[in-house]
Amino acid sequence: MLAIPLRVLQAWESSMETSNGVAPGEEVYREVSTYDNLLMALGSESLVNAYGKREYEEGKSDSEEEEADESESIIVSEEDISDAETDIESPRSQSIRKVQDHRTGGFSKENEEAETEDDQEASDTDQELELGAGGQSALKASVSLSSFYQHLGYKMSVGEVENLSKKKWKYDWEIPAGDMAKCKWMGTGEPFLKAEEQENSISTGYGLKQKLYKHWLDLYKTAGGDDFNSSKQRYFFSLWNSYRDVLHCKKKPFYLKGLEEDSSIMDSYIMHSLNHIFRTRDLVTKNDAKESKHQDGGKKEILTGDSFLDRGFTRPKVLILLPIKSIAFRVVKRLIQLTPTSYKVNVEHSDRFSDEFGPEDVEDDQAMSKMAQNGHNIGNSKSQKTSKPSDFQALFGGNDDDDFMVGIKFTRRSTKLYSDFYSSDMIVASPICLHRKIEISEVDKEKDVDYLSSIEVLIIDHADILAMQNWSFLTSVVEHLNRIPSKQHGTDIMRIRPWYLDGYAKYYRQTIILSYHLNPEMNALFNHHCVNYKGKVKLVCKYKGVLPKVLIQVPQIYCRFDAASVADADDARLDYFVKKVFPKIKDSIQGGIMLFISTYFEYVRIRNFLKSQGESFCLLGDYAKAADISRARVWFFEGKRKIMLCTERFHFYFRYKIRGIKNLIIYSLPERKRFYPEIVNMLEGSHEMTCTVLFSRFDLLRLERIVGTDHARKMIKSEKHVFTFC
Repeated sequence: MLAIPLRVLQAWESSMETSNGVAPGEEVYREVSTYDNLLMALGSESLVNAYGKREYEEGKSDSEEEEADESESIIVSEEDISDAETDIESPRSQSIRKVQDHRTGGFSKENEEAETEDDQEASDTDQELELGAGGQSALKASVSLSSFYQHLGYKMSVGEVENLSKKKWKYDWEIPAGDMAKCKWMGTGEPFLKAEEQENSISTGYGLKQKLYKHWLDLYKTAGGDDFNSSKQRYFFSLWNSYRDVLHCKKKPFYLKGLEEDSSIMDSYIMHSLNHIFRTRDLVTKNDAKESKHQDGGKKEILTGDSFLDRGFTRPKVLILLPIKSIAFRVVKRLIQLTPTSYKVNVEHSDRFSDEFGPEDVEDDQAMSKMAQNGHNIGNSKSQKTSKPSDFQALFGGNDDDDFMVGIKFTRRSTKLYSDFYSSDMIVASPICLHRKIEISEVDKEKDVDYLSSIEVLIIDHADILAMQNWSFLTSVVEHLNRIPSKQHGTDIMRIRPWYLDGYAKYYRQTIILSYHLNPEMNALFNHHCVNYKGKVKLVCKYKGVLPKVLIQVPQIYCRFDAASVADADDARLDYFVKKVFPKIKDSIQGGIMLFISTYFEYVRIRNFLKSQGESFCLLGDYAKAADISRARVWFFEGKRKIMLCTERFHFYFRYKIRGIKNLIIYSLPERKRFYPEIVNMLEGSHEMTCTVLFSRFDLLRLERIVGTDHARKMIKSEKHVFTFC
């Protein structure tokens, strides 16, 4: 028999104490069979009457408030009835549901009281459900066409949960990745774009609500599009709408002349998010309307009807994680544009959002020179601004603050920015901000982050930029999603989906990871923290490399060192450097030696080693201050320091051209392939220049992006350990 999670029992006990006068701790039921005895009493007429009395004392329901307001009434036509609900009920869900308390369902009570009738009115349902005769068959037909209901209405078995918890994935199929050359989608389960499914999708708006579909189509045509069915927007929406976990690791970003592709993908995940939010809202408002019509004799239906299980612990359902405010500004502005007109008659706090997230009202020189990780000003001259690469200017030319969080709430006629997190439908945030709030909540229990407990769609965009900040913050945020809340937050336990109460929410959450490139940390996140029961889809690509972008004639010598495992790779790299590379540096009287290092951890190890050897060196590290940077560059160029250490993160945020390099040693390959030719080309103008690169078989992902997939695989498997490119 299934054991009910203890934290769920505690929440239930607290609810029962409030509603029925039962003191917590009198009995702790952990087995479904024990609950069955209690359910006999819960189904009694006296309990129903007592429940109705409590609800009346707490205040009118949402539907009653709407009916009482003479200025506005709910009009529900055949086209405006809410979406279908599933009618499959397991013994487990019957037992849990019948012991649950009633009414607020994912909305905190204090926020619920503040809502107007606009917030509860049911929106259109795109003719997906007809009531009356034949309603049951129409219900089943609509469910079969809706990925939303198929996904959230599925009942997982204990065996399925056990298999998912093992985190062993077998990719059973692969298909070409559209117009992405040398790329293919691989996935578990059934292929996500079957021909017959696509035919059905055309006739049903590809799974979108009709109001969303028509609005999107109008915007597409207004922008000059002529074939939406073959567009990238439609293609990627179909992928997201499969509700599988997706890892797209070759998304060309807007700042690298990929504006069209980046915008198409952004549009598709925004529409998927809106579709999920509005379908959730339709189901909740429909059930509220049903409930208000059965105030006198319909309580038994509420206690027994599986269709009323429509909510999570809290309201927010979509979380979008982004690296900096300028990107968040771009996403939210497009979100407002893609929202149908009827939902944005009034966009609240839009001016405040533009002030806080839009381009800063300072001189262009300063805006371009502010760095994201420290907020330091590194110069105000025109020459400094224009000397930066175009991609740097496009990425950091706006508001590059990386600490932000904003809640977004949709009502029938308005879109509310800066809404309370517990009353929001969507949260747009940076991992840095959320991680800080999580740390605060662990110290101060009153400042909880339970609004993360019911996230059903997680989108991580520009993951490659997030990797340049602090990836552990992102991992921490994902680990805190879908936990059972520490408080009840006025939650209507009676309306909570059973898989939330079972602690299975993480198996229903869809995670979409979008990145310019793939690294081991992204792979680990996708493999260990994305456990959607629907399965996984990931992009696998072959690369041609960036060696042709090296514009100078310099021999690039790649030296492979052996490492037994990933855990041993860092030690093996340092050992190879100390024994094979450093003796040549120590014996040389020539300066101009630059060590390029990918991670801060490796940077610290090399810095400490050079200190122990008494070497002359200067530093360009992650946390270097403007004065230290200027001094180090001058020392190195003038030969006052023999060695310079430079990290990839420093280059990402500053993009200086370092002068005086004669001997380049790439201690660890950069994650961003564009940085390799940029760094090597800094040797231009030097005499007797050399370039040495260290790598192991565990650097395959970085290596293939630089030398090409075919070369990389040969270099990893070859019996030789030294390879030269000219």
